[in-house]
Amino acid sequence: MRYLAPERSANAFNEAVKWLAAHGISLLGSRVLAVRGRKSGETRTTVVNLFTHEGDQYLLAPRGHTQWVRNLRAAGEGELRLGRRVQPFTPVEIADAEKAPLIRVYLRKWAWEAGTFFDGLKADSPDADIAAAAPGFPVFRIASR
Repeated sequence: MRYLAPERSANAFNEAVKWLAAHGISLLGSRVLAVRGRKSGETRTTVVNLFTHEGDQYLLAPRGHTQWVRNLRAAGEGELRLGRRVQPFTPVEIADAEKAPLIRVYLRKWAWEAGTFFDGLKADSPDADIAAAAPGFPVFRIASR
């Protein structure tokens, strides 16, 4: 399973974005994801980029099968937070064969921030290249609870 651990410089950026989101300021859709830890049972939080495609909201993990992805799968529910607003949801994982248009949308919006995690993929990469990379990028549709 593909997983890129965050570097220290990324942690500083993520903490700044997390602080902004906790205070109600979103950068192009950023939210604080809160999910129960699969081992500890404690609430874990991280910054994620929420995006919309064809009327549905999605989360994509540009670093691959991260801890938040594993926790979300195990918990089967989570919360997206922006300031005092809390959006409880149930994650619906997207099949690899259906990810290509979602990866394109994500890259169009966040290549400036997360493009380095996509190993050269671009929003205009050939369909075959995106399809081949899709298993390394978990994607979840946000279903309201």
